[in-house]
Amino acid sequence: MSIENLSQNKCFDGWLKQYNHQSSVLNCTMRFSIFLPPQVNDGAKVPVIYWLSGLTCTDENFTQKAGAQRVAAELGVAIVAPDTSPRGEAVADDDNYDLGQGAGFYLNATEEPWKQHYQMYDYITKELPALIEEMFPVTDKRSITGHSMGGHGALTIALKNIDKYQSVSAFSPITNPMKCPWGQKAFTAYLGRNTETWKAYDSCELIKQATSTLPMLVDQGTSDDFLKEQLKPEALSQVAVDMGFPLELRYHNGYDHSYYFMASFIEDHLRFHAKYLK
Repeated sequence: MSIENLSQNKCFDGWLKQYNHQSSVLNCTMRFSIFLPPQVNDGAKVPVIYWLSGLTCTDENFTQKAGAQRVAAELGVAIVAPDTSPRGEAVADDDNYDLGQGAGFYLNATEEPWKQHYQMYDYITKELPALIEEMFPVTDKRSITGHSMGGHGALTIALKNIDKYQSVSAFSPITNPMKCPWGQKAFTAYLGRNTETWKAYDSCELIKQATSTLPMLVDQGTSDDFLKEQLKPEALSQVAVDMGFPLELRYHNGYDHSYYFMASFIEDHLRFHAKYLK
């Protein structure tokens, strides 16, 4: 594997670095950022938290707005922030913000024209962690988190791979995409009209099928414009209760869908994951 360093900035005695690499899974050049805490400067290997961003975002939204580096440096955890979709002139796209580039939905597309590039599930679960564990001083201990579409990605990926992740969390996730406009549009385009295939990427359906559990934390703002139509945390809560799944769902009065919400509670999430990564 080879990677190209695009930038690096010292931050809380650690390093925030950004890279390009050629993805064989996505058939395009991909970019990611990684924060390496100061513990690696002394030869330590550290566990990794993967952050998945939401619609229209890149790796930079989280690294520039969430304010996670100070606590990650204290806890001795790396954070990897990939892009949200394949990119490039040869990659299929759509004029709307909620489909195509910037809207990969962390699934493996089966439909044209998407399937050649939109294999984000395999990228996040296989290719990217293999690259990170080969190229950087990290262990194979992983947790995963994300926001909105990325919260959907974090929950579904963890639920489909409970043996590979120590814990999962999400901010304002799309919890029941089979029953919301964002999810229905994306799933129809990427997966086709057979709704049985959609269940493989719906957190509520995956909890129903789970044979084991992992720690799960979800934070949701009560003033989120997308709360009722798109996010549906009450559906996730109900299925967790029904199936005895250990979900901690917290509502926060007055918070919206923005990175101001994430910046307010990112420390809680990092400490939550650190408990299980250590």
